[in-house]
Order: sequence, then structure tokens, then C-alpha cells
Amino acid sequence: MEIASSSTKFKWVTAFLLLLACSAAGQVQDGPLVNGNFETPPSGGFSSGDGFSDGPSEIPSWKSNGTVELVESGQKQGGMILIVPQGRHAVRLGNDAEISQELKVEKGSIYSITFSAARTCAQLESLNVSVPPASQTIDLQTLYSVQGWDSYAWAFQAEEDDVRVVFTNPGMEDDPTCGPIIDDIAIKKLFVPDKSKGNAVVNGDFEEGPWMFRNASLGVLLPTNLDEETSSLPGWIVESNRAVRYIDTYHFTVPEGKRAIELLSGKEGIISQMVETKPNKPYRLTFLFGHAGDSCKEPLAIMAFAGDQAQNIHYTPNFNSSFQNANLNFTAKADRTRIAFYSIYYNTRSDDMSSLCGPVVDDVRVELSGSSRVKVFGFGFMFWLLVFVFC
Repeated sequence: MEIASSSTKFKWVTAFLLLLACSAAGQVQDGPLVNGNFETPPSGGFSSGDGFSDGPSEIPSWKSNGTVELVESGQKQGGMILIVPQGRHAVRLGNDAEISQELKVEKGSIYSITFSAARTCAQLESLNVSVPPASQTIDLQTLYSVQGWDSYAWAFQAEEDDVRVVFTNPGMEDDPTCGPIIDDIAIKKLFVPDKSKGNAVVNGDFEEGPWMFRNASLGVLLPTNLDEETSSLPGWIVESNRAVRYIDTYHFTVPEGKRAIELLSGKEGIISQMVETKPNKPYRLTFLFGHAGDSCKEPLAIMAFAGDQAQNIHYTPNFNSSFQNANLNFTAKADRTRIAFYSIYYNTRSDDMSSLCGPVVDDVRVELSGSSRVKVFGFGFMFWLLVFVFC
């Protein structure tokens, strides 16, 4: 009877593990969404690009509603050439039009959606991205790069296992051919990194963040987001009306690791975090600060905040390094202390005079003053050290 019972338990456990594996296999994987670059041709092939179609267009793997058009690189509209961020094709949304795709995710998890967007002929164009009930409208009025398009990231927490990601043009322009163009849509499941020992900052090295395309050289913009629980940059919020840029080592100079933050638009681009502290204890905020290697015109300087302390720090070019160490001492007044950074200047690139840029921040740490990072050696090392000393 015991053997039969063990066999039955084994079968149930095996079935349960198989069920979990099947469930996980059905979830969306990190990376581009199915036909997220809109390069899969419709059943009738791509149109000649003569204008908007009336009613929903057929876009493989997507549902559409309203005036939607697949546009092609080089396509003209009047005297204007439409901008396609990557590849040959993208989608343009007319007044109140939308496209959507169903996704299988893990309920309760945080995900980030990365996408590229460009405006056409309306100055005040915007794009709403949502996974109902979560939603955010992103202003496309500011062009951060001379290429005429930018990549953005937006995060949401999955309330169900089956969700629908929706892109909507909320505008109502007099000219129906105006409307945002979107391309290169991807997703990434986010994790909140563990704090390193002695450091109160979460994700201070900025290694955890949204999906980034290897061939996209503009980085990813993080627009205003005041909800630290659902941030595309775990642990951090963007508390200003302009975006900051998430960059990587493939296209920029990064002080440490693979990723960092480039501060844009002066005081209009602020990142911050509330860190755990002990009241009346002395702390030190330290970070790496420098140049992204993207032809950004100097001077570069940042304003750093820690509680009621603030300090502006100027970047001093060094032939041996593109970054420097910076620190700010403060005394905590409460059990949570705000740290924040913004660029003092409004910088642009010297090679095109238009693309926004700024100083880079990385490896942010908040530690008790006087604490030192002591490396603890293993027993074997200490044993042979004693042998060497006394023998």
C-alpha cells in the first residue's frame, strides 16, 4: 500500500510540475512582441501607401480600431516624408484610433513596455499606452533626438494572467492624416534587485530596467512616473515633466556595469528615490558621474539632493577617464530620505546641435558615514596567511 501511495503522490507532483511548466511556457517572453516591428505583411501584402484606409486595417497579430495605416519608410505626405523608426514599416494612428494585442503574463508581476514613436504633422500629438486599467498618455511634442523619433518605456502591474496592451491616439486633429507613428514594441518582466550590503539604494547601478534593442542607438526615454511600485526603472521615479534617458554600453560610455542614466532637459528631468535611513544618523551619498561619450557639449553639471542637503557638482574632463566620483554628506531626519538628481544645464549634442543630452549618473550608494567596505576572506586564505607569518 505504501508503494502505491508513493506512486500516486509522484504522479500528482509530476502533473503539477507539468502544469506549471505549461503555464510558464504560455507566458510572453522578454523581447519584441509578435509582429512588434510591423514587418509581417498582411494577407494581401503591403499597400502602396497612398493614404489612410477607412475602418480597421489588417495588421497581423494585432487588433485595430479606427483609422489605422501601415506606413512605409520614405512614404510622402504632402511635402513631408514620414519617419519610420526602424525597418521598412510602422503603424500610424488617426484620430481616436487604436491597436492592441493580447498577452499572457504572470499575475502580480511588473512588466515594462518599450516602443518607438514619432509624430507627423501635429505639434501637440500624444500617445496613450495602456494595459487596462493602467494607462499613461505620453507627450510627443518634445523631440529628444534629431532623428525625429524616440524610444520610450512604460511599466504596469499585471492584474490578471491575460492582459491586453493598447496603443491609442487620444488626439482629435482637423487633419485626419495627422497622428503618431509607432514601431518596435517589446516587453520585459521586471525584478526589484536586492539591496547590496550596507547600501540603502535599490537598483543604484541601474542594471535592472526596460527592454533595449541592440540596434537602437538612442537609448530609452523614461517619461514622468511618480509610482515607484510600477516603474520601468525599479526603485526609481521620474518626478519631472521631461524624460530621462536609459543608456547602455553598446552605444554610450557607461561608468560601471552595462547600464546607466543620462539626465536631460535641466531641471525638467529629475530622478529620485526614497531610501531607508535611521533618524539622526550621519550618511554619505556617493555616485559616479560623467560623460556619455555622445558628443554632448560641455559644461556638464548635476545637482544632487540627499534629505535637506544639496550640492552642485561640475564634471571635470580627464584624459584617463570619462567619469569621476562624487559624494554628499547628510544627516537623516526620518526613517526615509529622498535622494535626487538633475542636470544643471540644458545640454545638446555638438554634432547635430539639436539632440538633447546631459551628464551620466551611475553606481548610486547611500551608506552610514564611517562605514567601510571590508572584504572578508575565507578560512583557507587566513589559514595559509598564518602559516606564512609564523612559519
